[in-house]
Amino acid sequence: MTQTTLTLDEYMPYRLAVASNAVSTLIATAYESLYGLRIPEWRLITILREDGPSTQQALVKRAGMDKVTISRAAQALAKRRLITRAPHEHDGRSHHLILTAEGERLFADVAPAAIEYEKVMLADFSPEEQLQFKKLLRRVEEAALKAQGNR
Repeated sequence: MTQTTLTLDEYMPYRLAVASNAVSTLIATAYESLYGLRIPEWRLITILREDGPSTQQALVKRAGMDKVTISRAAQALAKRRLITRAPHEHDGRSHHLILTAEGERLFADVAPAAIEYEKVMLADFSPEEQLQFKKLLRRVEEAALKAQGNR
């Protein structure tokens, strides 16, 4: 079912961007008002919670965000004492970002709300459709990265 003419409303990159913006706006508004977090900050907290201490370079790759966004998010989280920095044992120019106990508590508060938002957004999908949708999103991501030459 490939298009032969460009129709914006049927163009997958456009639909994906519009959907992403709608979801991001919903989540960003809630996280900002309830927890004082921006999306990049929440993403860093979640990654550090899942992966443990990480360098900013590793976070750039894992989060799919640029260095400036990661740096600003890390600074904001450090200012709130949600993360801390520790020297890198092999690279004096680098450091590890580590989730603090306060960051762990914030994650524990926010995670249930994040899960609920996902449930609301996927409520009209069957469990099989949800699984398929997530698989398809990963495939689109992998195809885009491959096309960029990043994989």
